[in-house]
Amino acid sequence: MDISDQNILDKFSAGDEKAIELLFNKYYKYLCACVYKLIKDSNTAEDIVQEVFMELWKKREKLNINISIKAYMRRASINKTLNHIRAKKVNFEDESELLIVPSGGSSSQENIEGMELKTHISKAIDQLPDKCRIIFAMSRYEEMTYKEIAASLDISVKTVENQISKALKLLKAELKPYLKKY
Repeated sequence: MDISDQNILDKFSAGDEKAIELLFNKYYKYLCACVYKLIKDSNTAEDIVQEVFMELWKKREKLNINISIKAYMRRASINKTLNHIRAKKVNFEDESELLIVPSGGSSSQENIEGMELKTHISKAIDQLPDKCRIIFAMSRYEEMTYKEIAASLDISVKTVENQISKALKLLKAELKPYLKKY
């Protein structure tokens, strides 16, 4: 018998442990496939999806899901994946020459400014539109080629190029106070 998502959510909100098992059985493979498309590592994809389920269970009493549970869990999985990618590698090789970055023998003031810059960059990336942020993260953090990103997300290479261009334009505008003066 196939139980509806709404029935599962009702049980879930009431703290019925069977509900998390039903959700897990229904969406685990799908979510792992979504995450795998972004990071190409099945073990990490499984870890991320399991973390999403754990966090979902912990927040069950406070959750107010007003979209489909499948869409909600997909978005949560993608966001957790982007956080994982960002935590794994926070450096911008292509953009680094544009930004004011402390030199090797830096003072404590320069170290503080460098940490503040990383925080501003992270916030600016978080403000990008979802599709743009995902494509940018795949390009910069996972070092995927435009062709690989296009194949992974089932979009054209031209769309990837446009989204990267959009991301760089938005980031440049957001980070303008930190760009070198020419």
